[in-house]
Amino acid sequence: MANFFTRLIDKFLGEPEIDWDEMEADLIAADIGAKRVIPMIEELIERDEQDACDIANFIRERLRAAFPAKLPVLPVPQAGRPCVLLMVGVNGTGKTTTSAKLAYRLQKQGYKVLLAAADTFRAAAVEQLESWAGSLGVPLYKGRPNQDPASVCYEAHTKAISEGFDYVICDTAGRLHTRHNLMEELAKIRRSLAKQDAGAPHACYLVVDATTGANALMQAREFHKAAPLDAVVITKMDGSGKGGVAVAIQDELGISPIFLGLGEGRDDLRPFDVGEYVNTIL
Repeated sequence: MANFFTRLIDKFLGEPEIDWDEMEADLIAADIGAKRVIPMIEELIERDEQDACDIANFIRERLRAAFPAKLPVLPVPQAGRPCVLLMVGVNGTGKTTTSAKLAYRLQKQGYKVLLAAADTFRAAAVEQLESWAGSLGVPLYKGRPNQDPASVCYEAHTKAISEGFDYVICDTAGRLHTRHNLMEELAKIRRSLAKQDAGAPHACYLVVDATTGANALMQAREFHKAAPLDAVVITKMDGSGKGGVAVAIQDELGISPIFLGLGEGRDDLRPFDVGEYVNTIL
């Protein structure tokens, strides 16, 4: 959907009649979701709008209106009660990298942050997070190879409580949203964390890849069933990803983005801003 406004004007400006079916197909192909696209097109047809610039601005405003005025924010830690953030998602979405970037962001704000390497069944995941932790100067808790992920999160939480950490970021194993046993493992992690703090985890964030398109919506549906989500993080917005799926997730599940991943650098995790997001995808 990159440069959609430019393409819209190039495609329709000067044409005797706008091809609404083609425009509808373009928007749906951008992963925005039929639930929002179809009413937009119907309203444009009813208004008999023909000016390409007016159409583009109309679409911009409707996309902005998809998101609530109050967007998700990180929970605030209390004395003696570290906030536990549970990072979930399928393999390859950038979940481990996002966990590290979030830890770095919080550490720069003056918080004491502990990373927990709970993806114990994939050695490369632990090594990746360990490498990030070392380069960022963020403490890391890792369990034994093949240790139960729930116990790793529990032990990391125990350490955070005893040593006065403000945040614990649990990087869980990437899992297929279609694998029931793996999704059940997330429920077990939540139960384990709640033993020490009934409010833990204090937030659960789904990391989705902007390049996966509509499949990200399916992931959100299934993860939300297994581990109720507080927000989503959309990664790889700097590449070929359209990113419109954030609108579809918001429309269907009422779950808003909290961060956008815009690159590979440690500072490339940006708080979600509706205006900036709409400009990015359009």
